[in-house]
Amino acid sequence: MDVALPSFYYERLFEGMLVTLQVLLYAFLIGVALSIILGVARLSSSKTARTLSLIWIEFTRGISSIVLLFWMAYALPILLGIRQPSLLLMGSIALGLNMGGYGGEIVRGAIQSVPKGQTEASIALNLSEFQRLRYVVLPQSLRVILPPMGNLTIEILKGTALVSLISLSDLAFEGTKLRTSGRLNPDAPSAAMLFLNILLIYFVLSQIISGLYRLAEWRVNRRFEGARTEVELPDATTTTAGAG
Repeated sequence: MDVALPSFYYERLFEGMLVTLQVLLYAFLIGVALSIILGVARLSSSKTARTLSLIWIEFTRGISSIVLLFWMAYALPILLGIRQPSLLLMGSIALGLNMGGYGGEIVRGAIQSVPKGQTEASIALNLSEFQRLRYVVLPQSLRVILPPMGNLTIEILKGTALVSLISLSDLAFEGTKLRTSGRLNPDAPSAAMLFLNILLIYFVLSQIISGLYRLAEWRVNRRFEGARTEVELPDATTTTAGAG
């Protein structure tokens, strides 16, 4: 069984993979920004902010990703009376909105996992609410955010295949076109081998994302442990001096 495909197949799949990565990157940026905003808003002292963020999260988590994708790509421009925007942009926004809904709850849970004593100490240091969030709460909550956010990013990677339904030439779309064009060619690779290669490409991409998140977790844990050691060392020195 020959798994390898002709070289021009890989060229087409590579072009599709680049589109897939673009969609993933834009959706990731939108999704992360929304996750932070919604997660923080869910814990805001403002009842309006809490309510609006909860409605947004439940709405984006409760609707079909495919329907949202079609609505963003085709219905929204008609409603707004504007020219058809870039399908890549609209597809990325749809996936980013979906990611933001799930990510908001991840960020909320991570912020709540930070001991309240940390917040109380930063209040005692007269830090503003933004400074507490920026320098105390979010850095510590990263240890909790990264593992589930990695899973969510891989889910978004797999979800990028949906953009092929709006005729965006991503990896899945290129695979479908190659399969269709190969029907009339008796020497063309079988559909089984073609889609096996596409599955392997998605697998490799997901492993790269997983590896990047593991590296980020390692760096965050190392920095966190280093900071904790720096805090503990003066206490040990003081204890030794006192015993002497």
